[in-house]
Amino acid sequence: MEHSRGHGGVRAAEYVKQNLFSNLIKHPKFISDTKSAIADAYNHTDSEFLKSENNQNRDAGSTASTAILVGNRLLVANVGDSRAVICRGGNAIAVSRDHKPDQSDERQRIENAGGFVMWAGTWRVGGVLAVSRAFGDRHLKQYVVADPEIQEEKIDNSLEFLILASDGLWDVVSNEEAVAMIKPIQDPEQAAKQLMQGAYQRGSADNITCVVVRFLVNQGGSSRNASATA
Repeated sequence: MEHSRGHGGVRAAEYVKQNLFSNLIKHPKFISDTKSAIADAYNHTDSEFLKSENNQNRDAGSTASTAILVGNRLLVANVGDSRAVICRGGNAIAVSRDHKPDQSDERQRIENAGGFVMWAGTWRVGGVLAVSRAFGDRHLKQYVVADPEIQEEKIDNSLEFLILASDGLWDVVSNEEAVAMIKPIQDPEQAAKQLMQGAYQRGSADNITCVVVRFLVNQGGSSRNASATA
């Protein structure tokens, strides 16, 4: 499962959508060392996108969150401010971290690379970009990296569902509210639509994309997923 959200146009998001998973699945260590394969695939996809954009003056970028099922393991990787939240035993648990420029470690990394973070309506890298990690964004690439943070969760009977969504949802809906909103809804497509509609009704000013994955109990970690976009 993969969720990407573009800025500066759709090209980066479309490229990530079309290439990230195939780059990962083709990686020789996909099974033996999945975490390093994910990190390599993210960075390879980023560098290949930048090569493909050589003749473009525009500066497209994209965030991405991915969820990979390997046996009874769920590996969630994230670059940017899309977020992954699971419901385990009825509780909402964030399994990714939003990459924002004002986080102390992200700010330190950017400044160590020679960049700066300043307030321009919100905290921004170079006064321009409101995320500290992304695909693309050539002009800020020295500071805005595509290195994913990866978290691992065990798939068992307590794991109910996973939400991958853009900040258009999380700007107006908390992790706990999102989980409560769709907990009774068994159909993942309806659940994703409910989240999207809830964010829209709360006045979200950003684009809203959601993917919901329901884990089927006692079926060896099998899952169903569906997405909705606004």
